[in-house]
Amino acid sequence: MAATVTTTATTGKTWDGGNEPMGASYGKLMMWFFIVSDALTFSGFLAAYGFSRFKFIETWPIADEVFNHFPFMHGVDAPMYYVAFMTFILIFSSVTMVLAVDAGHHLQKTKVAVYMVLTIIGGFIFLGSQAWEWKNFIKGEYGAIETRGGSILQFVDANGKRVALADFAADIPTDRVQKIKSQGIWFQQESALPTYTVEEVVEGFKTHPNLLVRTEVLTKDKKKTLLSREESVKRLADAHLVVEGANLVRNEYGHKLFANFFFFITGFHGFHVFTGVMLNILIFFNVLLGTYEKRRSYEMVEKIGLYWHFVDLVWVFVFTFFYLV
Repeated sequence: MAATVTTTATTGKTWDGGNEPMGASYGKLMMWFFIVSDALTFSGFLAAYGFSRFKFIETWPIADEVFNHFPFMHGVDAPMYYVAFMTFILIFSSVTMVLAVDAGHHLQKTKVAVYMVLTIIGGFIFLGSQAWEWKNFIKGEYGAIETRGGSILQFVDANGKRVALADFAADIPTDRVQKIKSQGIWFQQESALPTYTVEEVVEGFKTHPNLLVRTEVLTKDKKKTLLSREESVKRLADAHLVVEGANLVRNEYGHKLFANFFFFITGFHGFHVFTGVMLNILIFFNVLLGTYEKRRSYEMVEKIGLYWHFVDLVWVFVFTFFYLV
């Protein structure tokens, strides 16, 4: 008995996209896959940040007090001004990228090059601004005391304005030894000696009766708890370390997890921006060489544009979580 083979032919395509599913080329589709996967990564980081902040909400730093610097305006309280400037620059760079993509659709080589340059400049300004923010965050401005229990004590005047350690710390001559392994103190490693000792800060506080201590604990109206003079002296009796600025171990502004998340998430985003700038430079040189003009297609500009818009969108969420909420 001979087997009968039946074939069924289709008169049309079962997937109209053909070799370009959903009307997108392979490269553009892979860029979308990368963006979705990277978005999930950032979502996980921000979710972890939100959970940690909710758990330690009573001791979480106040963003207006942390990010209140502005270049060439030392001593001026400008909360969020420079961060807003950074955000504006990055969003504006997205606009120039849109214009570059549109010029590419019209095969306008000169316009593509000009808008790519503006996008690159915007990226470099943002990266420089972020480095400046990191410098100020790491260096600190006022300094604080950490107690043996790990609490942060800050100093204010009678009006509640922050006072720097340099404004009141006493000068007590002493021989100070940095705690490092080479000195045989292997169990207490110090990156650098603080400017002042605990004794100098405490003695200076005692000689300035107008000073008060405030703790990192927030009140119901979202202000840090201000102690009386008697309570301040009592809390300083438990002083353990002088903290200047922020790092992965200590943070003069409040809970150390804030610094950990700030360095990790903004650093991870900064790496994305740096990568985007490098790719934009590469695409820019290809534009000058006429590579895409010969292909009669500026799709590479469009693909890097997708990445750049994603980086900008992520910053909107980072800006909201860290600086606004």
